[in-house]
Amino acid sequence: MNIEQQFLKTRQQTESICSPLETEDYVVQPITDVSPPKWHLAHTTWFFEQFVLVKYDRNYKVFHPDFAYLFNSYYNHMGERTLRQNRGIMTRPTVAQVYEYRTYVTEAIITLLERGYTAELKGLVEIGINHEQQHQELLAYDIKYILGTQPTFPRLGEQFKLKEETHQHQWLHFSEGLYEVGYQGNSFCFDNELPVHKVYLGEFEISNKMVTNAEYLEFMEDGGYANFKLWHDEGWQFVQNNNIKHPLYWHFRDGEWRHYHFNGLEKLNPNLPLSHISMYEAYAFATWKGMRLPTEFEWEIAAQQLPWGQLWEWTGSAYLPYPGFTHVEGALGEYNGKFMLNQMVLRGASVATPKGHQRNTYRNFFYASSRYIFSGIRLVKK
Repeated sequence: MNIEQQFLKTRQQTESICSPLETEDYVVQPITDVSPPKWHLAHTTWFFEQFVLVKYDRNYKVFHPDFAYLFNSYYNHMGERTLRQNRGIMTRPTVAQVYEYRTYVTEAIITLLERGYTAELKGLVEIGINHEQQHQELLAYDIKYILGTQPTFPRLGEQFKLKEETHQHQWLHFSEGLYEVGYQGNSFCFDNELPVHKVYLGEFEISNKMVTNAEYLEFMEDGGYANFKLWHDEGWQFVQNNNIKHPLYWHFRDGEWRHYHFNGLEKLNPNLPLSHISMYEAYAFATWKGMRLPTEFEWEIAAQQLPWGQLWEWTGSAYLPYPGFTHVEGALGEYNGKFMLNQMVLRGASVATPKGHQRNTYRNFFYASSRYIFSGIRLVKK
């Protein structure tokens, strides 16, 4: 598949994710971390317009002069921007105008590529494709949160469903020693997966199965949310201050636990992998079990033998640069490096992760309090 085909496929997939939405669904922002679908559609378009077309197409005319300000996310190099928490109060531009914007920019990118392109231009379009694919997964998170906080728990379809992990449980053993980590290959990777380097790991055993809803119910029924000894102090304050007593999207109705997903509020399946859990809760559960979370490098080495890909898996590793990490020049240098503080690494992939992002070196990162993401738990013996 050439770069033009990859680009078009990505643009179409983003719109496909949004196709079941009603117009009202596109604008809502229930919490600061959740962006309206309209904003995602526009921001991913802004990325191609500002990073590619404005720079490489002398004849290009921006779709609207306000959009560079309205749909910049966090790129200080690219000028002023709206505050993140204000994305949901923008009723204008309309959803229809945002789709017009997408069509306008998509056609301009294809026209530009058909004229021929340098390796530098192709590389920028490739980054834009991967950037939009990341937002496809964020769209899944945000749409679920928008609908999952509605009092009627609306149904959207069967997409992004989890499956029971039916394989026999085992503890996989890994010997202590020096291991090489980081991306090695000729395909695309993000700068935070580099450079390749060696790490020393002690001997460890990791579960080949993720923690299930049934296992987490045992933790809840044993008073896990009421036992401060299991929690980081910050985590304990988080669950106390927010009155959290169960995973996100769990509801106790008519004497039984139910769980909201895109197909509505259903009876909780005890055999599905536990999802929508913060790192605080993952740590408390692991402590209750007398175990721990893997480090990100333990996970990367073990991933060669693990079945994975349904949920991102919390690690006990802080999101930090690899030894020798360097920022690229300009705005793209803000893509990952500026966030390497106060966040935790998740490894793996989820049912919403686009193909091509499912590699064992991929470093996802979120705040320890994040629960709306598609996250789960895998344990390591102490």
